[in-house]
Amino acid sequence: MDVRDVIVRPVVTEKSNLLIAEKNQYTFIVNKNASKPQIKNAVEGIFKVKVLDVQTAHFLGKKVRRGLVIGKKADWKKAVVTLAQGDRIEVFEGL
Repeated sequence: MDVRDVIVRPVVTEKSNLLIAEKNQYTFIVNKNASKPQIKNAVEGIFKVKVLDVQTAHFLGKKVRRGLVIGKKADWKKAVVTLAQGDRIEVFEGL
């Protein structure tokens, strides 16, 4: 899997901004088949930072209803990446 296929998008919420400020942890939505070493290599390769730890969580998609049709949103995976002291990801700055 290519490193650009591993990270889907960053998560920008109040909680993720607090994690950045207090613990230097960044949150991403990642490919649900990606492993922790693949996520670590992708973040280090794309953003040129040193990753200390990767925590992941799987989420099941919610059931949705559109009239009589019942469907389901896609399952997804979240990764919280801890960076080394002094490293920053500039994409998150100013959001």
